[in-house]
Amino acid sequence: MGIVVLGAVFVDIKGYPTSTYIPGGRNVGRVEQVPGGVSRNVVEDIANVELRPTFVSLVDDTGLGSDVVRQLKNHKVNTDYVLPTPDGMGTWLAVFDNQGDVCAAISKRPDLRPLIALLDEKGDEIFRDADSIALEIDMDKEIVKRVFQYARKYQKDVYAVVSNMSIAVERRDFLQQTSCFVCNQQEMGILFSDDYSEKTPEELQKILALKIRSARIPRMIVTMGAQGAVYASCDGDQGACPGRKVDVKDTTGAGDAFFAGATIGLTYGKTLAESCEIGTRLAQIPGAADHPFYGEWIRGYASEEYAATNQALIELMDTLAADAGEEQLAYLTDVFVNCSRYELGFWDMAWDVQS
Repeated sequence: MGIVVLGAVFVDIKGYPTSTYIPGGRNVGRVEQVPGGVSRNVVEDIANVELRPTFVSLVDDTGLGSDVVRQLKNHKVNTDYVLPTPDGMGTWLAVFDNQGDVCAAISKRPDLRPLIALLDEKGDEIFRDADSIALEIDMDKEIVKRVFQYARKYQKDVYAVVSNMSIAVERRDFLQQTSCFVCNQQEMGILFSDDYSEKTPEELQKILALKIRSARIPRMIVTMGAQGAVYASCDGDQGACPGRKVDVKDTTGAGDAFFAGATIGLTYGKTLAESCEIGTRLAQIPGAADHPFYGEWIRGYASEEYAATNQALIELMDTLAADAGEEQLAYLTDVFVNCSRYELGFWDMAWDVQS
C-alpha cells in the first residue's frame, strides 16, 4: 500500500507577473490553471521518486476530475480510493510576486465529509498494510479522528501537514498524536501565538524545542524558506538543515515537496536531520519542467505519451513471457537485474561527478 496520503484536491488558478509586480496596481502577466491542493501535490511528489503511494480523496464528477485521476495514475499513484463527487474539489486563486511568493490568495474548500463513509467501509483495507500515513490535519474533524483510530489499530505513524493553520490550532490534541508535524515559520507563529519572522535558524530551533515539549507534540519540523528548516523532538534531538540556492517561481509547491521528502525519510527509517535533507532536496524539484536546459527532457519523461509507451512495453513483455519456462524466466530476471545495475551506475556517475 505504500504511504497513504489523505486530503483535498484543488484547482489552482495562479497569476505570475511578467514585469515588476505592483501591489494594488494592474499587472501584466500570465495565468495558469492546474490541479493542486497540498495532499494532491504531496502524493504526486512521493510517486515521483518511484514509490507507490495511495491517495484517499475526492474529485469532481466531471471531465476535470477525471483528468486529475488520470494524471495521478500516470505517476503510478493508487487512486482506488479517490471518489468522484459533485463539487468534490476546491478552488485556490493566488497572485505571485517576482520572487515566487504569494501576494494575495483566496480559496474555496471542498466538503470532504463523503470520505467518512469511505473510511468506515474500507478503512481496514486502506490502512492495514500502509507504510505510514500523511494527512492534512485541518480536514474535517471526524475524518481526522477516524484516521487516528486506524493508525492506533494498526500501529502506523502519522505525519501531518496543514493548509489552514487557523483550523489546525484547534486540533492540538491531534497534533499530540502525530509522529511529526511539519509547517512553515509563519504557521509556527500562529500555532504558538508569537512572531518568529526575525529569528535565525539557531534561535528558532531552541525555541521550537521548548515549545513542543510544552505542547506535547512529539516531533516538529519548521521550514524557513531560503534559510532552510529547523527540527526538534521531545527526546532532545534538535538542529537545522541549511537551505539550498535555487530559482523558484512558486514557493507553495516547494513546501509541499519538502513535506513529501521529510515524510519519505521518516517513514523509511531516516533521522530527523536526514529527513529534512531529503525534504530540502525534493523541494528543489518544483518548476523543473520549466528549466531552460532540462525542461524538455523532464516533460518528456512526465508525459502521458511516455507513460502509455511504458505500459504498452510492459504488456508486450508479459505476452512474450507468458509461456516461458523456469530457466527462461531466470535468464530474463538476470538480464533485468544487470540492466538495473548499469542504470544505477549511470546515475551514480552523474551524482558523484565521475568520468
